[in-house]
Amino acid sequence: MQISMKNMIKKSLPVAALLLITLFAAACGQLNQLDVVGKNSIASFGDVLKTIPDKITPDGMNGGWSLAAPDGQARFVWSSDFSKSPMHDAMIELDARPFVAAGLDAAKLPESILFHDDKIMVGTKLGGGKPKYQGEPTPLASYEQIVALKRDAIGYHAALDHYGVDLGGGNLFEWAKDMSKNDKDIVFVLNPEPFIKAGVDVRKVDGWLFGKVPVDVDGKPAEVDKLLKPFNLK
Repeated sequence: MQISMKNMIKKSLPVAALLLITLFAAACGQLNQLDVVGKNSIASFGDVLKTIPDKITPDGMNGGWSLAAPDGQARFVWSSDFSKSPMHDAMIELDARPFVAAGLDAAKLPESILFHDDKIMVGTKLGGGKPKYQGEPTPLASYEQIVALKRDAIGYHAALDHYGVDLGGGNLFEWAKDMSKNDKDIVFVLNPEPFIKAGVDVRKVDGWLFGKVPVDVDGKPAEVDKLLKPFNLK
């Protein structure tokens, strides 16, 4: 029996397509397994939530959840649904009074930094991805949506052994990978540059530390100026 070359090609195409699909699925599975930062950041963020349950509350105004600092002067806020966030999908909200006392002229802040009702807000939009929940949203499940829908917003800061959410403009919220081995369990991180330009003496902001923080820039070690509000939760 003779089989034409045309028939052989037709029969081989489904096999080739199936092979490509199989290889693609395997590659995706390997990438998911290799995303140690994303996976472990969820576990460690869950540890933080369990450590300070009285500081975790729903935030109806911003459409998500709030993690309050122990001193009550800062909050990390993250959305439960990016498509419904009125302003930011992730942000830190700060008590503005220590900054005003240190010389802040709010009129000189850039448009990206909001000042309202004695509060300073710095944050970012994370896209229009729709969340997929199994059951009702929870604070941890909403953080998992950030990992799932905006993975590049999550990073690992090796120098401090922290995971963190990039809030744009050099601002971050970070937490310890392992709180039992770290004395900075959560840290609110600000880029001091806009505040310096707005008249703030960053060395005199009550409750905040100004200093150089080791980071990696394009794979090379460097130090950058930051304003930090760290807390040891245990």
